[in-house]
Amino acid sequence: MDESELAPKLAVLKALAADEHVTRVAERVGLPQPTVSRWIAELGEQLGAPIMTKSGRRVRLTRAGRLLAEAATRSLAALEPGLREVEEELDPEKGRVVLGFLHMLGRAVVPELVRGYRAEHPHVRFGLVQNARQAVIDKLVSGEIDLALVAPPPVGPEFESVVVFEQPLIVVVPAEHRLESRKSVRVQDLEGEDLITLEHGYGLRQITDDMCAAAGFRPRYVFECQEIETVRGLVAAGLGVALLTHAEFAPPPGLRELPLTPRTGRIFGLTWLKDHPLPPAVRAFREHALRTHGVQR
Repeated sequence: MDESELAPKLAVLKALAADEHVTRVAERVGLPQPTVSRWIAELGEQLGAPIMTKSGRRVRLTRAGRLLAEAATRSLAALEPGLREVEEELDPEKGRVVLGFLHMLGRAVVPELVRGYRAEHPHVRFGLVQNARQAVIDKLVSGEIDLALVAPPPVGPEFESVVVFEQPLIVVVPAEHRLESRKSVRVQDLEGEDLITLEHGYGLRQITDDMCAAAGFRPRYVFECQEIETVRGLVAAGLGVALLTHAEFAPPPGLRELPLTPRTGRIFGLTWLKDHPLPPAVRAFREHALRTHGVQR
């Protein structure tokens, strides 16, 4: 017997064990009485032994029927939480959204996005995954997360991305550096400088590599870090210069922020897998994120 046919029959058997009355059980499960009787008979045929006997107007389960009913009860009890999870997943008001994003977005951008969405959809649950750009993209491809908020957004036929915001890039130098009095700085001006950057796999590292290559020189990295604020601290300590974005909070003393010319921005995109269907709650959150940042699809 096909497993898809077995599950509803076991549900009927479970109900019959609780109320040994075929007519009442049929009404409770919403099936015709002949269908209930036929299903119980089919279960007996599959077992090779009857699972029900008549006793006046009522029926009684045989020992084999009782054992099967107990197994059905255990199986359905294990299945019911999973069914509830599936129902919640398909309900935009009760689903779960797993969002991957860069560490720096955990201070303000993502909390504000989630706060605004939860105000309208208080029962939606979130899984929040912070990591370097490449690690977030890898988790998106593997299906561990639903959406990725990274910079720059990945390029490839498997991805679909929408730009949600842009941050201007700047040059940060320590006090009394030869460039600190400049009104603006070109990337070419950083040739020969000790550069401080993030490790491979971080979006800002990729941007720095690409900009230096476009300017025609190989960057001389002296420190590779995992946090932008560590980069700022090392620059403020006089250990090098860096390409960064403006500090969200007051930068450490001894650090100068200089505009980059020509103006260049760090583009943040919300990304999902192109041919991967998204649950309703994820789609609703995606639209909220795009509306919040003024992007219409």
